[in-house]
Amino acid sequence: MNRFLQRLANAAAAGSPLINTRTGTIVADVIEAAVDQPARRKGLLGRSALAERHALVLAPCNAIHTFGMKFPIDVVFIGSDGCVVKIVEGLARGRFALSWDACATVELAAGGARRARISVGDRLALETVQLRTAVNGR
Repeated sequence: MNRFLQRLANAAAAGSPLINTRTGTIVADVIEAAVDQPARRKGLLGRSALAERHALVLAPCNAIHTFGMKFPIDVVFIGSDGCVVKIVEGLARGRFALSWDACATVELAAGGARRARISVGDRLALETVQLRTAVNGR
């Protein structure tokens, strides 16, 4: 298991915000981890919105789609070292995005990547506060 995914698993018990280590900005206070196949498959489907400073982390994952979603999202693709390898801002409904170099994705409300001042090459890290784990699509 790579370092980012290991930290995600370890943080599940304690609860941690996601931090942009370059800027010190909190990317998300509340993180849902979709780390099993049913949870990754469901993702944000069935929701009407994603709250600001909330994130869904899908891992392992290097491609996502927004078919059936009701709102646009920002997608941050993360490499195995926790560094941002690609950012897709405002991904509209019915679209697809991927990064061959990613091992995880962070889905944020549209505008979240800009608000958190995330750039390609930034390192995102889980620091110790509020994590909900999405298990079996819940």
